[in-house]
Amino acid sequence: MAERNSAFNRWIYGVAYLGLTGTVVLMQILPIEILPGQVPGPDLTVAITFAWVLRRPQYVPTLLVAALFLAIDMLVMRPPGLWAALVVLAVEFLRKREPVVRELSFLLEWALVSGALLAITMVNRAVLGVFLVTQAGLGPMLLQLMATALAYPLVVAASRFLFAVHKMTPTETDARGRPR
Repeated sequence: MAERNSAFNRWIYGVAYLGLTGTVVLMQILPIEILPGQVPGPDLTVAITFAWVLRRPQYVPTLLVAALFLAIDMLVMRPPGLWAALVVLAVEFLRKREPVVRELSFLLEWALVSGALLAITMVNRAVLGVFLVTQAGLGPMLLQLMATALAYPLVVAASRFLFAVHKMTPTETDARGRPR
């Protein structure tokens, strides 16, 4: 019975994750720009994904992340697949470290997530530069990176209090530290 309940929770939270990120993407692509030249906002889809992977990795399967970010690449007209692949690599990097992060303070978790964000942003910029793809200036890209890193604590708080996505406790894991 507990296994069936666990599988049901995975499905429910997977749908919630998809709905939440879908809503964020919809808000991004709506043509509602009040003032031109504003400071770029945070990439909330990445922040949500990282926060959920470090709290409940079973709720955010890799294939779902890959499909979601590939669709987002198409919708926001980025080169298809590059950002999606980098996010999947960062998600898997964080997923492997989830048992360790579970024991760390939030500040160290935030630093780890910020480092992962910085790494995938710089690799994305370098790859686009190698292929001479037109891209935003370094300043706006760094502002978005900082905005995403600064939004991460708010995303974690919202995930915790609105969606009940919290770090796993030792009773919720097996002997090897994996989710039950």
